Amino acid sequence: MTESFVVQRNDLRTTHWDESPAPSLEEGQVRLRIDAFALTSNNITYAALGDVMNYWQFYPTGDPSTGRVPVWGFASVVESRCPGVEVDERFYGYWPMADEVVLQATDVHPGGFAEGSEHRRALHAVYNQYVRCSADPGYRADREAQQALLRPLFATSFLIDDFLADNEFFGAKTVILSSASSKTAYGTAFCLAQRRGTPEEVRVVGLTSAANAEFTRSLGCYDDVLCYDDAATLADVASVYVDMSGDTAVRLAVHSRLGDLLAYSCAVGATHWDALGGGGDLPGPPPQLFFAPEQARKRAAEWGQGGLQERMASAWTAFMARIDNAEQPWMTVVTRHGRDAVEQCYRALLDGTVPANEGHILSV
Repeated sequence: MTESFVVQRNDLRTTHWDESPAPSLEEGQVRLRIDAFALTSNNITYAALGDVMNYWQFYPTGDPSTGRVPVWGFASVVESRCPGVEVDERFYGYWPMADEVVLQATDVHPGGFAEGSEHRRALHAVYNQYVRCSADPGYRADREAQQALLRPLFATSFLIDDFLADNEFFGAKTVILSSASSKTAYGTAFCLAQRRGTPEEVRVVGLTSAANAEFTRSLGCYDDVLCYDDAATLADVASVYVDMSGDTAVRLAVHSRLGDLLAYSCAVGATHWDALGGGGDLPGPPPQLFFAPEQARKRAAEWGQGGLQERMASAWTAFMARIDNAEQPWMTVVTRHGRDAVEQCYRALLDGTVPANEGHILSV
């Protein structure tokens, strides 16, 4: 039997565990035991934007009213009918919250393989790549937790920073990030802060809850941190808004305060999943959805895939040095196992009660 965590798509609080017989493998398929995965507010964004961004299509349940929330982590091959993918090999990639999964392995190469099932062929390739740990130059066994928790988020952070710089910050000198204590937001702030002292320097302002304000200020990558209720005090300067929260009230407050001074409004996440809404009749520019793989594709065409990976790796190394700082680490890893652990973490993320300095690694 296999077991997986299933969510009601129109009510994220309604969940259940699906138990079903383990399918026999067909030619080209591999069965992997999902050893560990990260569960963060990023995964709540996947669920909240599941229909808009096709996240529900990766691991369909067969029932259009339900879905499996994808997660990043590590899995080991327990059975293979695909030449070039061997039992006991370990892979990093995009999984369901489950104890195991069967994938259709295609395009097998020394670095890994692609998932080639019919229902995933139209989905973006970045989510269909499974990286062989033994061939991954960035893999370290003692840093699996950090990789699962932060690597996909930091890739988005890096690409947001690059997108803004690529567009000369739309003429603005201030970047405002909501949900500033979230890992994707402070990864973006970290990248922006690396531009201090250069012609591309911008002022970085974080918007966060009162509960997370102290933590967010302690990071040192924000020039200023405001609570959401203080959005009306944002400085009257040309600014870019990077919306990690998706909160309609916060978005309205920022747009209303800045109006035509808002040079660009970038919609990224949905950490405030229960406060989502459309753009509506907002002052200033309409929000534009940011899709990281599009910026990655652009830069890979300009720099070459190797050039993009080299730049990202350099930024990742600098970021990890700060994450793991012995005196003041930015993140504490919490590891738990079992259904109750998965349910408790998922609900805490929905409620916004997971401490900002924690990163949760789970297994079923």
